[in-house]
Amino acid sequence: MLSGPYGSMLLADLGARTIKVEPPGQGEGTRRLLENDPNFSRQGMGAYFLTLNRNKQSVCIDLKQARGLEVFYDLVKRADVVIDNFSVGVTKRLRIDQESLAKVNPKIVTCSITGFGETGPDIHRPAFDQVVQAMGGGMSITGNPQTGPMRAGIPIGDLGGGLFGVIGILSALAERERTGLGQHVDISMLDSQVSLLNYMATMYLMSGQVPEGIGNSHFVHVPYNCYPTADGHIIIACIGDPFFQIFSEIMDIPALRDPSLKAQPIRQSRKAEIDAWVTEVLLKQPSAHWLELLTKARIPCGPVNRFDQALQDPQVLARNMVVPVQLNSGETVNMPGNPVKLERAKQTYTSPPTTGQHTDDILSHLLGYNAQELAQLKADGIVA
Repeated sequence: MLSGPYGSMLLADLGARTIKVEPPGQGEGTRRLLENDPNFSRQGMGAYFLTLNRNKQSVCIDLKQARGLEVFYDLVKRADVVIDNFSVGVTKRLRIDQESLAKVNPKIVTCSITGFGETGPDIHRPAFDQVVQAMGGGMSITGNPQTGPMRAGIPIGDLGGGLFGVIGILSALAERERTGLGQHVDISMLDSQVSLLNYMATMYLMSGQVPEGIGNSHFVHVPYNCYPTADGHIIIACIGDPFFQIFSEIMDIPALRDPSLKAQPIRQSRKAEIDAWVTEVLLKQPSAHWLELLTKARIPCGPVNRFDQALQDPQVLARNMVVPVQLNSGETVNMPGNPVKLERAKQTYTSPPTTGQHTDDILSHLLGYNAQELAQLKADGIVA
């Protein structure tokens, strides 16, 4: 629902001609999500589909019919990459797996993004975002002992799979430049979550010490937390002794000037006290006051923005991270932009396609099918 479409959206944003292959009729399932919601849909397309399928074209092919499979193979002959987000085994049953497609185009790169990958004992378990967030360990260190485990607010399990899928695809394409051969990219959402544990996983594997959720604080640095102010919350991140020294000098908190607190281990042992002192003072002024003071002193800090604040932030807007996408109707919808900025590439954003919008164009111009062939395929229910 999200991993494959998100990864292919990023590639489409970067200029890859991206053809979405859908079943005839209603198209793929994500089209139905929020499609009639008055707040979160436009032109019969919900926010999921609108965002994930910009810059893509749509072709409807019935892959379960032999003639439909032939049409798909004709597309594969012209393609560089085939991405799927099916459960393990589906591509093999449909005969669109790497082994089958390599017979049609030896240079084809295939990528399957699944919950648990294509090897190991759990390959047939169903998985969605929160399942892999939980199983990957990240939820156990999100939250605190009072709240218990918490999922990330964004679907990092799904999005992580899409991101690693793009990395794998681009790596396979680079390798193909040397060998002339395609290959399969096997992406597990669970693998992706474990990879994101990074140095914290290494710390556990070295020591055997299982980390616990510590909320927004840090297991090394103090003060490093989310603190309330008179009108909101801010993040302060004093990483290391030099930042703490500056922080203690500019803040009107006499207790912080205790010489013993200059040493990080002492600060860590007294984290609760320090956070209480800092909170008491921060509550006396609004966020803007503290952010101006801390920024001037080059203390790492920032506001905890709501969506309305984040998506109107001058830095975000300057980086074109909110972009207008014009729909086929002419209406414009704002969406998050692409974070990858290429020096010589101008980023453009086109409307997500209606179901099968580009079937005729692609089959006639890209594959060379004539009008009679197209008419017969439609009459037989092979394409739509």
